[in-house]
Amino acid sequence: MSNVETKNQQYVHYLNQLFAPEDDALAGIRAEMAREGIRPINVSPIGGKTLHFFARLIGAKRILEIGTLGGYSATWLARALPAAGRLISLELEQHHAEVSRRNWAQAGVSDGVEVRVGPAAETLRQMQAAGEAPFDLVFIDADKDGYPQYLELSLPLLRVGGLMLADNTLREDILDANSTSGIAKYNAAVAAHPELMSIMIPMLHGHGFDGLLVSMKQSSG
Repeated sequence: MSNVETKNQQYVHYLNQLFAPEDDALAGIRAEMAREGIRPINVSPIGGKTLHFFARLIGAKRILEIGTLGGYSATWLARALPAAGRLISLELEQHHAEVSRRNWAQAGVSDGVEVRVGPAAETLRQMQAAGEAPFDLVFIDADKDGYPQYLELSLPLLRVGGLMLADNTLREDILDANSTSGIAKYNAAVAAHPELMSIMIPMLHGHGFDGLLVSMKQSSG
């Protein structure tokens, strides 16, 4: 491990301990994911606290998450909701959904959280067709190639003044001007979108850094 990686891990530990200490429920979610063979690619504690902060900042009552994994980020978000709030999380894998439901029950947030299983793009189309009520916040953390499509399909479900957050958006490949990755396409689409005002927030990780792209919906097309 390089000196830079060691220093990064020290900073991450400092941030997590000072601003985002995990309780038993959150630590238990990560432990349950490991037992169930789910890859530990969830947000960090400070990443979860950042999501929680934005949800609280705008008084979110309805949240849409694209990419459930083991339910870790959803728990941070659900804890930001008022008593009658609702979080809907979209997940492709049935196994992940089952583990998440158990984790939410242990964390005491299951009454306000629902997971819908299936391809996210298909579920988003169904939600639009059914006239799903608008969301205050959308969090995208799923397959990276799907990000541009998730933007297109979830933006109509976001209220004016609401926030769209996308994780893992400051990756090395975006420095290539010819990159055709999903993240590069998403970043460019968000930056140019007339309905959105956006800012990239660098996020420090033990291995280096990544980004959380935050967009506010200013108008409805």
